[in-house]
Amino acid sequence: MRPLIHPAVEDITVEGILHALSDPVRVAIFTDIAFKDCTQNCSAFSAILGTPIPKSTLSQHFRILREAGLIRSERIGVEMHNISRCEEVDKRFPGLLNSIAQAHEIQLRQSKPKKSARRSPR
Repeated sequence: MRPLIHPAVEDITVEGILHALSDPVRVAIFTDIAFKDCTQNCSAFSAILGTPIPKSTLSQHFRILREAGLIRSERIGVEMHNISRCEEVDKRFPGLLNSIAQAHEIQLRQSKPKKSARRSPR
């Protein structure tokens, strides 16, 4: 089995982080992992954003997040468990990940269709 690549904190770059989080599926996966205090296995994300995602595609997303230094992965039996490296990355680039996560949340809220198009009286 191939060894998992986890860059040292000094090797994490802003460009690598922005590239990894430029895909809507990856940013959704990362923000979900970042706000959980426990490890998440890859299969928990098989239908993130309401769309089924093949295992091979999920593996690629997790590899990109891992190689950018955003998550730490560990094989446990046949499963891959992932946890965020937010604390480490935040020491290197204070506030960067929090800003990206907040922007993602705002974008999600704004893209949800409104239930009613009625205006309130003024």
